[in-house]
Amino acid sequence: MENLEFRRQIFHLFLGIIIVVLLVNDSINKEVILITAIVGIILSYLSKKIKIPIIHNLLEIFERKEELKKFPGKGIIFYFIGVYVALLLFPKDIAMASIMVLAFGDSISHLYGLHFGKIKHPLSKTKFLEGTIAGFVAGFIGALAIVPWHEAFFASLAAMIVEAIEIKIGTEQIDDNLIVPLVAGGIIWVMRLF
Repeated sequence: MENLEFRRQIFHLFLGIIIVVLLVNDSINKEVILITAIVGIILSYLSKKIKIPIIHNLLEIFERKEELKKFPGKGIIFYFIGVYVALLLFPKDIAMASIMVLAFGDSISHLYGLHFGKIKHPLSKTKFLEGTIAGFVAGFIGALAIVPWHEAFFASLAAMIVEAIEIKIGTEQIDDNLIVPLVAGGIIWVMRLF
């Protein structure tokens, strides 16, 4: 289980960095991200019915067992949807900073909390306060590569606070890969209004 989460979060971290590098160089745009998300949804649906070569192997390596039958590739699909929505709603620099908070903050909060967490988070039954603090610092550093320190600070702080809360629509929990970039980007956008 720990090896699976380590693989997932390291992939999560590097995926965000790669997306931002490609965005900086104008090698991809929001349309490419949207197409990737749509292809992911189609592959997820097909993966429930058949073992697609390569895709099935990747799912075996990176997917949580409970999601393999229910929603294969859920995390990465929501990752691309979160990135797309950030690029759709915000100026490019804000979107890239929010992707860095997602890549660094969300990944490090899970890994650090899993390995070093001792204090239960007051806003979550499953997360640790140490993980949220480590995620905040990592997200701040990641966003700092794109935006000024005060924007990076408050974007990461707000995103990591919200990341710890289990937000549900009905009985389904909203994936934090969607929430984190929206909160981070929204905070920077609001700060620029003032």
